[in-house]
Amino acid sequence: MEKQTEKINQEGAAPAAPPARKTAVIVGGSSGIGRETALKLCARGYRVFNLSRTPFKGDRVRTITVDAAQEGELKNAITSVGEEVGAFDLLIYSAGFSMAAPLEYAKSSDYRYLFEVNYFGAIEALKSAAPYLKKKGGRAVLVGSLGGSMPIPYDSFYSSSKAALCMLAKEADLELRGRGVRVSALLPGGTATDFTYSRRIYGEEESLSYAPSVKKASAALANMEQGGMNPSLVAEAIVKLAEKKNPPPLAVVGKKNNALYLANKLLPESVTSWFVRKKFNQN
Repeated sequence: MEKQTEKINQEGAAPAAPPARKTAVIVGGSSGIGRETALKLCARGYRVFNLSRTPFKGDRVRTITVDAAQEGELKNAITSVGEEVGAFDLLIYSAGFSMAAPLEYAKSSDYRYLFEVNYFGAIEALKSAAPYLKKKGGRAVLVGSLGGSMPIPYDSFYSSSKAALCMLAKEADLELRGRGVRVSALLPGGTATDFTYSRRIYGEEESLSYAPSVKKASAALANMEQGGMNPSLVAEAIVKLAEKKNPPPLAVVGKKNNALYLANKLLPESVTSWFVRKKFNQN
């Protein structure tokens, strides 16, 4: 009799409500690392919004067209997502721009645009997302680069912007962790994406006497990227970092990249400089 009653109670009980669907916002999710991350999040059941100039190909991700370099566009887009869903769990900043140019002849319009995309856009995204992340104890992951911890010849503006991005992640994590939000920067090394082919490379007329060195350095960088990590592995590291209970403010992906990162921290500057010059074919 007791067993029969137990069976009736179990059958009559209301089914448990499914867990609420998580929401992720990716800035720069239409290609490369951002796209791979979007696909992995979709596979994990996330509702994903992509904010970029180029739409995400496919119907699994919703795109809101924005230009990260234009002040106010990211704020408006993120606010619209927040008002629609109420709160979200994850912000990923994967927008990026790179240029190979000699410092002496670099155009202000080029490097200011680079910083708007790589750094100031990340600030605007974090500021705008914070109120909605705080509601769910969310996470933010900024896609940095090993180039932010060690120099790359004629890629100084990109490296500088990524160094600034790393410090931004550390500072934001300090400020927001007391509100339940954690912020991290993930540092990949060379990664085989089309980002290599969209780099703005100064030619002979713009580089003048530096032209041969710029050409050699940019070719070495392109080879390193295209022979580097699969973007799917970087995306997997982003998702794992975002879902950690206590994520570090900075994380490096890949054993080889971790070794390079540590070596750069421990070795004398003269050794690091020699290695970089040799790696990028600089005399």
